[in-house]
Amino acid sequence: PEETVTSSFASFIHAVRPEHLSKTVRHRSKRMILDSIGVGLVGSTTHVFDIALQYCRELYSSVAVSSVYGKPGIKLSPTLAAFTNGVATHSMDFDDTWHPATHPSGAVLPALLAASQMLPPGTKPNGMDFLLAFNVGLEVQGRLMHFSTEAHNIPKRFHPPSVVGTMGSAAATAKLLSLSTAQCAHALGIAASLAGAPMANAATQAKPLHIGNATRLGFEAALLAARGMEANPLILDDIAGCSGFSAFYSIYQPKPLSTPSDHHEFLLEKQDIAFKRFPAHLGMHWVVDAALSVRNLFINYAGSFSPSLIRTIVLKIPVSKYINRPFPSSEHQARHSFQFNACTALLDGEVGLSSFTESSIHRQELRELLDKVVVEHPEDNVANFDKMYGEVALLLHSGDVLTGKCDTFYGHWRKPLSKESLLKKFRSNASHVLPEEKIETIITTVDNLENLSDSSQL
Repeated sequence: PEETVTSSFASFIHAVRPEHLSKTVRHRSKRMILDSIGVGLVGSTTHVFDIALQYCRELYSSVAVSSVYGKPGIKLSPTLAAFTNGVATHSMDFDDTWHPATHPSGAVLPALLAASQMLPPGTKPNGMDFLLAFNVGLEVQGRLMHFSTEAHNIPKRFHPPSVVGTMGSAAATAKLLSLSTAQCAHALGIAASLAGAPMANAATQAKPLHIGNATRLGFEAALLAARGMEANPLILDDIAGCSGFSAFYSIYQPKPLSTPSDHHEFLLEKQDIAFKRFPAHLGMHWVVDAALSVRNLFINYAGSFSPSLIRTIVLKIPVSKYINRPFPSSEHQARHSFQFNACTALLDGEVGLSSFTESSIHRQELRELLDKVVVEHPEDNVANFDKMYGEVALLLHSGDVLTGKCDTFYGHWRKPLSKESLLKKFRSNASHVLPEEKIETIITTVDNLENLSDSSQL
């Protein structure tokens, strides 16, 4: 039969082998795995995670074989463990981000961790198999996003991980379970019917469900395909008069994914990932770095940070409605507010976990700074994580103006976190629920993942 875009993806998933992973791809993806586990562990301390866990424990009963982040005494059925751990990963908006915009690790890793524990002894994948499946999940997400110019900008309609993440989870799980080429295609088709969540639920407790559902439903799509369920074999193709995956994008130009022969260059080889230094929407990292820069100028100017000397705070940011929130009233709104994060950085000299507590959000001194904020949208500041910048200007009562600008924050793919910074973040996050010896064991295990004989040990 004639090759289609969908069949090319299925062929790739089935045919790709561990030797196709370059040293760079293995290194970058292991950093992603470690970071994602860390944010999942600290995410298991949140209220929204508790809601999701209670829901799974009370409403469902099944073979409980898969572990839950931060809860050593609890196991769930594999797909519900994937769901719960996905919620944990995105509960603080602390997980990695790629370009075009999505959160790739959280939609894939929980499914693979749960699936590894699901498989019976003697059939469990080794660490290299696990690493390959993880990268298949990343590659499918990245390739799908490159089919649309709309996907390159900060999203307005669908939350990307709920769309491409579901497909990535299905592809990764299909690879881990060694499905046939036809089954891989059906897994993608089934996953497309389970995908999609609107951006209106950003900055609410429902947003972490997008990641939880993506990893769980992609997992379920692969399991259904393995049991014989079929779907449209042209789901990724652009068929006139019949919306497949193109239903999620206004501009859609799919291209085949070549079957790997001696070499395949993964997208992760070409572009690194962005790791967040604090738990908030990625766009916040530009304004925080800009705010910290101008804060230092202000202290040199005045001797200390004195808000009373400031008449106006001007933020120059891209147009993006759901992260332009002048007076956030909850932690989830605060994580999606340019104004809140800029003013918190100005006031405290940092943004961290404690910045999003109830007491921090409703401080009078923070409210007084927020009252001084004016937002501007320069034409050259586009809503695109590869091109945007953040600028914070302090207009003083004296007439002086101090300005800080950031076009590439520390942690961006153009300015990656050092090994030391990534490990510091992981240890800090994991320490909320694990003792030191277990934290170090995870670090060692991920670092030596290629040599792990049984990936369920992770």
